[in-house]
Amino acid sequence: MGEILELDAKDGHKFSAYKATPDGKPKGGVVIVQEIFGVNSHIRNVCDGYAARGFVAIAPALFDRIRPDITLDYESADVEQGIKYKMQIEDDNALADIDAAAKEIADAGDVTVIGYCWGGSLAYLSACRLSSIQKAVGYYGGQIAQNIDETPKVPIILHFGDSDNSIPMEAVDKIKLARPDIPIYVYSAGHGFNCDKRGSYDAAAARLALDRTLEFIS
Repeated sequence: MGEILELDAKDGHKFSAYKATPDGKPKGGVVIVQEIFGVNSHIRNVCDGYAARGFVAIAPALFDRIRPDITLDYESADVEQGIKYKMQIEDDNALADIDAAAKEIADAGDVTVIGYCWGGSLAYLSACRLSSIQKAVGYYGGQIAQNIDETPKVPIILHFGDSDNSIPMEAVDKIKLARPDIPIYVYSAGHGFNCDKRGSYDAAAARLALDRTLEFIS
């Protein structure tokens, strides 16, 4: 179902992206923004899942800013390495890659950025800074509270877990207070609850968050 593309960001950076295309006329496009583990098998599966539901889905390889083909698993050593990689990439550069991916699938219809973990934070920044998207969805973005002074220019919804060791509920409450216009959903789950490759996976929370996301983007 999927293919690997090479895209060009506005600064001339070339990077790869995984694209999954539905059968028939698409309902729209989604840019799936990775966690700190690269465009690994899980992120590709997420793209395939959205394609199966009728959306053109594309996942830009943000770690290509460092070197090509970085993918990690979910062990503690991978987490440490992923954090190191993420710290090497400026937000504006990641957003340039997301922007290029959104423009690549613009002919599918309205484009939504959907991000997880690091990607959840980037989804919020995309909503604030990119003109190439129409909606955004952030899953457990740890840097959203720090960027809450920026105002989204497109509709956005956010998903968090109430037992997330990385994002205290105080941070979620800060977002709610600053942005009462943003629908924020909190689940009885931890960080990474959407990822079925992680020990923190929560099937019920993942299903409900997906249902809400599909309703929002449809």
